[in-house]
Amino acid sequence: MKLSARDAAAFFGKPDPGRAGILIYGPDPMRCALRREQVIAALIGPDGPAEMRLTRLAPQDLRGDPAALSDAVRAQGFFPGPRVVFVEEATEAAAKPAAAVLDDWQPGDAQLVLTAGNLTKGNALRKLFEGHRNAVAAAVYADPPSRAEIEAVIARIGLRDLPAPALADLTALAQTLDPGDFARTVEKLALYKLDDPEPVSADDIAAVAPLSVEAELDEMLNAVAEGRPDQLGPTLNRLQAQGIAPVTMAIGATRHFRTLHAIASHPGGPSQGIGVLRPPVYGPRRDRMQRQAGQWGRARLEDALATLLDTDLALRSGGATAPQGAMIERALMRLSFLARR
Repeated sequence: MKLSARDAAAFFGKPDPGRAGILIYGPDPMRCALRREQVIAALIGPDGPAEMRLTRLAPQDLRGDPAALSDAVRAQGFFPGPRVVFVEEATEAAAKPAAAVLDDWQPGDAQLVLTAGNLTKGNALRKLFEGHRNAVAAAVYADPPSRAEIEAVIARIGLRDLPAPALADLTALAQTLDPGDFARTVEKLALYKLDDPEPVSADDIAAVAPLSVEAELDEMLNAVAEGRPDQLGPTLNRLQAQGIAPVTMAIGATRHFRTLHAIASHPGGPSQGIGVLRPPVYGPRRDRMQRQAGQWGRARLEDALATLLDTDLALRSGGATAPQGAMIERALMRLSFLARR
């Protein structure tokens, strides 16, 4: 049986112990691994691996011994309780031994859990699990997590009584991180607030959130948008030392000022415009961008965008006589002085 995205999310949290096999597949191995861990933990509990109720097989194990899968599923463990046989990175070659296991499966046998890459509709392994009466197949894609999935992660890690603004910030943060990074961030937040009686705030979330790979670029853009030309030079030097191209800086600056323009252009003003951004921004960054948009105003932001577009075109044309580093520095310096007016 093929599970829809909504049914799959519910199944991962509470898998059916009467199903003989579960196939989890998708293009992102990390996302598949997280779902596999969730399913196995729900089936055999946290003590299952220690009690040897989890058997791991590699694809090469099946190639060398096709009966290994059937033997592992039917084997009896030393400890009572449900058992799982797990095959990671299964290939189409696993379809035939898996079919034999599914057809002969009886209550009391171990459940079969397989993970695989991005399988096509014609893949034999996917067709087997989608078409079998006692097995399920679920695709895992890089879709933004739902509110229910986010709340499930928060509850599983043990954060309780989150204020509505903090929950909104965590929801926004989840849209920008992969599931593993988001879960680790929530774990860090729980430890960070372990002995703190104060409710979780935006500053707490910002303190534990992973740094963006574009952190230096963000610092430069904030210096420009907030009119701090004295801090612009050192930041530009660091970016150039890291090999960031002037065209990349121009693209980043244009994206930032377009976002500010969208916020400032909202009929309800910047306070309303910040709420419609997709993906949403969270915490102190949200407040900072709202202040920047209000400081600039729609008209001046349009002037800033015109300057950045002209600079971007000049950088890409290849016919400019001035060094590209000097061109982007002059444009950004001009905008930082404009912000101070």
